[in-house]
Amino acid sequence: MNPSPLAITIVVPTYTEKRWDYLLRTLASARAQTHQPAEIIVVVDHNPAMFERARAELTGVTVLANAHPQGVSGNRNTGAEHAVTSLIAFLDDDIVADQHWLARQIEPFADPRVVGTGGAIVPAWAGPAPRWMPAEFLWAVGGSYAGMPTETAPIRNVWSANMIVRRDVFRAVDGFRVGFGKLGDRNRPEDTDLCLRMSAIGGGRWMYVPSAVIQHEVPAERASFRFFVRRCYAEGRGKVQMAGLHQNDPLGAERSYLWSLPKAFLRHLGGAVRGQGLDQLLRAGGVVAGVAAAGVGGVVETVSARRSARRPVVRPAQ
Repeated sequence: MNPSPLAITIVVPTYTEKRWDYLLRTLASARAQTHQPAEIIVVVDHNPAMFERARAELTGVTVLANAHPQGVSGNRNTGAEHAVTSLIAFLDDDIVADQHWLARQIEPFADPRVVGTGGAIVPAWAGPAPRWMPAEFLWAVGGSYAGMPTETAPIRNVWSANMIVRRDVFRAVDGFRVGFGKLGDRNRPEDTDLCLRMSAIGGGRWMYVPSAVIQHEVPAERASFRFFVRRCYAEGRGKVQMAGLHQNDPLGAERSYLWSLPKAFLRHLGGAVRGQGLDQLLRAGGVVAGVAAAGVGGVVETVSARRSARRPVVRPAQ
């Protein structure tokens, strides 16, 4: 097979039948693209019953079982290892892509320096959007956040819920770091880690395409303040863990983002003072809570890493 340079495979990782209806919606939107994918691959993460159901009921797609240890990183890598096209797109199993998503997001690949792209992620709230949620923290529910580019522009990293990569560069870095991503209560930025490693090859760059839009489901339990605080805490821990795997200031973008948050706090607080409603005051509080939770997570992980480094290595007796 000799695929076209713009031929693309879509990989959709999944793991539980509880999201079956979401998965069907995702696949329907993938099939409806104005730029048709060469292949759609669904990879099931160590769930034999769901794997058999997917093979029996899903038509027009390739169904694979995760060939790596449990976790979404290995799930995605399994799909990428099967793909033969020059481009590979990753979508989560709870999204709906705009029909022009693929056509718009592959445009930057006309530049050979581009190793990957990402598009806009709009939260699809199951109920009303939380009144206290600052737009600057929409990343906590998997969405694009205030302050990101509004036109196609270079960016340090994108998110795996909406990502396209050059297959040769992706494979050159061995794909997502297996065992590092999201599993159980661990929430580590495997997508940022991938972007940094791919960019390191020949100075390649990533592009953010805000006109390439997907909607990402946000169930009611993820719209709670409790989830928000826990997610920010996990992000703080995860970014410190990631920093330990890289050199050359991997957290520069995070520092720039943090410097933007006092302005967001003052803007929301000022809106409350000017009588723009209680929501503005709640969002100011959301900024403070998000920063505090991420900061605590970062400190906890830093202390934990230092203790581990000081712990003596016990070697077995000869």
